[in-house]
Amino acid sequence: MPLISMEKAERKCKAEEMDFWEAVRLWDAIEQDITTEDSWKEMEKMWQAMLDSLHSYDPNLTSGSGLVGKEGGQMQAYLEKGDTLCGDFMSKVIANALKMGCNNACMKRIVAAPTAGSCGVLPAVLVTYYEECGAPWDTMVQSLYVAAGIGQIIGSRAYLAGASGGCQAEIGAASGMAASAICHVKGGGISEIENACALALKNLLGLVCDPVAGLVEIPCVKRNVVGAMNALSSADMALAGIESKVPLDQVIDAMKEVGDDMNPNLKETGSGGLAATPWAVQVKEDLHM
Repeated sequence: MPLISMEKAERKCKAEEMDFWEAVRLWDAIEQDITTEDSWKEMEKMWQAMLDSLHSYDPNLTSGSGLVGKEGGQMQAYLEKGDTLCGDFMSKVIANALKMGCNNACMKRIVAAPTAGSCGVLPAVLVTYYEECGAPWDTMVQSLYVAAGIGQIIGSRAYLAGASGGCQAEIGAASGMAASAICHVKGGGISEIENACALALKNLLGLVCDPVAGLVEIPCVKRNVVGAMNALSSADMALAGIESKVPLDQVIDAMKEVGDDMNPNLKETGSGGLAATPWAVQVKEDLHM
């Protein structure tokens, strides 16, 4: 089953009476020419790597540029004061998104989901929920299949790279994947999975990729927070029965069109948007880049 359309995937799942995650696992096994059991073992390794990566965060490390690294620790310290605007759970999501983004900038092991620059979104949503709410291990592994299937559809119809489609293709896609994944964890079916992703993608449609000095640090690390928070709000809307009036496949197609129309300076070239501000230009000069 080539994953190029959510509409077709939904029809297949209904016809064969299988959950979306099971269809994705079957596709993965066929694609890799392995058993579904071996596919599961590989996905378990991915989930464990995500857990390990988040727990390996070191607030004393900074990136080679010196621009980022401590933000996860700063948010953690603020959270521990107990007076955040977003409350305990959401503040932990913010802290975890920052930690993972900093890990990437500090060259630590991360899980690209779907890219290194957006590696903080899925773990901020899924690991935080797993550790705070006690979801079963198998359910979390299933949720990664959901995320992978959604990512495959987005990648097939549009983009997953900022250089091709702007940050809507990285943080946007990661946010849609996380929204769908957490919907599964919360007991949502394929309809909620689809609507959660569609809502998340629509919210970030047109997001540009404008890294300062060409580094995946500013504003990339903080945008992981936006992606995670957007995923949770979109999932909650979908679980409440709120639907995206525009079907997911059409939202993804619109995302591709926006990416195609986007000025090349706003697609990871480091020459537009925030990257073109006087401060950013000075940073690039100071770093001799």
